[in-house]
Amino acid sequence: MNAPGNGAAPTAAVTARPVLSITGLSKRFGGTQALQDVDLEIAPGEIHALVGPNGSGKSTLIKILAGYHQADAGADARLDGEPFDLGTDHDRLRFVHQELGLVGELSAMDNLALSRGFARSRFGNIRWGEQERRTGELVHRFGLDIDVRRPLVDATPVQRTVVAIAAALQGWDGDQGLLVLDEPTAVLPPSEVAKLLDIVRELRRGGASVLYVSHRLDEIFQIADRVTVIRGGRRIATRPVHGLTPQSLASLMAGEDTGPCGRPQVSAGTSSSAEPALEARQLTAGPLRDLDFTLARGELLGVTGLAGSGHDVLPYVVTGAWTGEAHGRLRCPARSQEWSDASRAARLGIPLVPADRPAQGVIGEFSVAENLTLPLLSRLRTRRVLRGRHEAALVDNWVERVGIRTAGRDAPITTLSGGNQQKVVMARCLALEPDVLVLCEPTAGVDIATRLQLYDLIRAQADQGLGVIVSSSDVGDLLALCTRVLVLREGRVVREIDGAAITEPSLVHAMEGTEQ
Repeated sequence: MNAPGNGAAPTAAVTARPVLSITGLSKRFGGTQALQDVDLEIAPGEIHALVGPNGSGKSTLIKILAGYHQADAGADARLDGEPFDLGTDHDRLRFVHQELGLVGELSAMDNLALSRGFARSRFGNIRWGEQERRTGELVHRFGLDIDVRRPLVDATPVQRTVVAIAAALQGWDGDQGLLVLDEPTAVLPPSEVAKLLDIVRELRRGGASVLYVSHRLDEIFQIADRVTVIRGGRRIATRPVHGLTPQSLASLMAGEDTGPCGRPQVSAGTSSSAEPALEARQLTAGPLRDLDFTLARGELLGVTGLAGSGHDVLPYVVTGAWTGEAHGRLRCPARSQEWSDASRAARLGIPLVPADRPAQGVIGEFSVAENLTLPLLSRLRTRRVLRGRHEAALVDNWVERVGIRTAGRDAPITTLSGGNQQKVVMARCLALEPDVLVLCEPTAGVDIATRLQLYDLIRAQADQGLGVIVSSSDVGDLLALCTRVLVLREGRVVREIDGAAITEPSLVHAMEGTEQ
């Protein structure tokens, strides 16, 4: 598989005047250089892929194009050769973001109207029939047969994605612009990916240019003419897809010269012969399929994979926070030799640091103290009275131990930075004195300095015998923390990587399925 599936001739595409040309694009967030002198050029009628590992700068680049972030001074941007200001609302530049930006409770017809307005009569009244007709024409253009008046919560993932594309293309002269698709297949099951790729090809046949952002290399080889690889905020290469293989592209993404920098020492206490802290057998939930694993005491076990692999579901299943059906068995041998059904995993009392901190980790209306002690109230009260001095002492102890920077225990949690809010969530979990701790995307949205502090904190807890599961799509987390990593694909473990073998290339190749 080393040729684009759309029959394009990339060498011809790049000779025409670019639809989009950006040179010298940089962006710094405090002490972090997210992008450094990145160049990007997209030809007319081209499907141009943008790839790179998590944290490479892809999202920052797209957000600058969309106007969410402002680029640093010095970048030059042109549409069809004409200068334009990055981030301005340009009608020839349209976006479909990974989150889609749809309101599930509303219909396709209403969602399209939210972005471009309703069809109205000269007196200002909504012309419902005309609005329905317009919506139907747009979605049927892509072969989508849905009732445009039904709420989108009833639609399939690919149907919602098509509605988002239709919303983006309203009133667009497609042969004169660029459509940016950011991870459009991230939440789609494999059976529906092919349908979406057909839609992208149809857009290209209509004359549109497409910037296609994806982690899935198989899609790149099916659909793209050229691919730009960024890593560490820099453009590594722009190549015709027909001259690459999945292995060579993954190598460009990972950087084969990348060594185990920042890797922790693998101690004998984390070997497979250590006492188990958690055992899981035949876990099946969401995308997970008959998953078996054992976490040893003192082990830092990584779990990773591409979107849809199930690595981000596992933390919620083993802690009992998964809201869907769950099957299989779990056991914490130090507490009980009895197996628990996965549907009753909450009884094991395993704390979770969730991925979505604002929505799932903290209560914005509560103080630092209230957020930290929320699961500990039964320990801090006599009968029905909360022992305030005991609560204050506990909070002050953990604020100091974890290094939470706050104006005081009674300060609103929202006055803390994202990193310090994460420390509060960590302290709340550790205060329960668990045998197992589960972390999901533990460093998302925190600065570099706080990330390093969190790494030190997590390692220190493992050194004291705590078994830790680190579920992360950030290779940096896995490299810095884990003594063993399970790589998932389609809900199953496809690779187990141990100790010094945990490198960025080995992780990226395993996730992409491009191992030699």
